[in-house]
This record gives sequence, C-alpha cells and structure tokens, in this order.
Amino acid sequence: MNSSSRPTWDEYFLGIAVAISARADCTRRRVGAVIVRNNRIVSTGYNGAPAGQPGCLEGHCPRGRNTLEEQPPGGSYDDCISVHAEANALLYADRDKCEGATIYCTDDPCIGCTKLINGAGICRIVVWDR
Repeated sequence: MNSSSRPTWDEYFLGIAVAISARADCTRRRVGAVIVRNNRIVSTGYNGAPAGQPGCLEGHCPRGRNTLEEQPPGGSYDDCISVHAEANALLYADRDKCEGATIYCTDDPCIGCTKLINGAGICRIVVWDR
C-alpha cells in the first residue's frame, strides 16, 4: 500500500463511524459516532433504544411504526424511544477524555446532541459527507 492510498485520520475515523452505524436499532435512520482524542478512540455509539430495552427494529418505537408520510423526517421526536448515537457515545465516555476531543458522526448532530457535545468539552465535530 503506498502512502497516497492511506486514509487521513478523518477518513479513517469516519469509516469507523459508518461501520458502527450498522448496529443502529432504528427503522428510519442509522447513525454512528466515534469520540477520538489524540488519534485514539475514546468511545463509540449508535442510535437505538436504551441498553437492555426492546428497540425499534422489534417494533417498540411508536415513531418508527409510522410511515414517512405520517411523520416526516425532522418532525417531532417525542414519540421516539431511541437515544442518539452522539449521546450514546458520550454516555460511555469519561468526561476527562472528552475534553479537547473530536467526534466523528455519520449525520449532522441535532441541536440537543450539539449541546451535549459542547458541554462534554469536545472541540471538533466532523460529519461524513456522503
């Protein structure tokens, strides 16, 4: 493998975020997130029901049972049982390891997740540009 075909760190960690998104437990969207500090993975997360609880793919999410016409993307999340990928990554990360870190996401973080990311001390957000 020559050096020109080697991925950049951003490409590398975005690729990992894409792989993590495959574990998502949502019928509407699959999102993955990776928190990285000093080019080392601190934590990962994907969107889905809280750990140990029945999920969307099992038919337990009221929002997930609606068609896109009944509940278009960007509509109310009040009926959704899913924890967002970014929030899950933060739940499993130590606060001191998040300060100054980068989070890689397969989709733009929502306003709520952006607040959590900023509150955790993460200083950079990189989003996959499909």
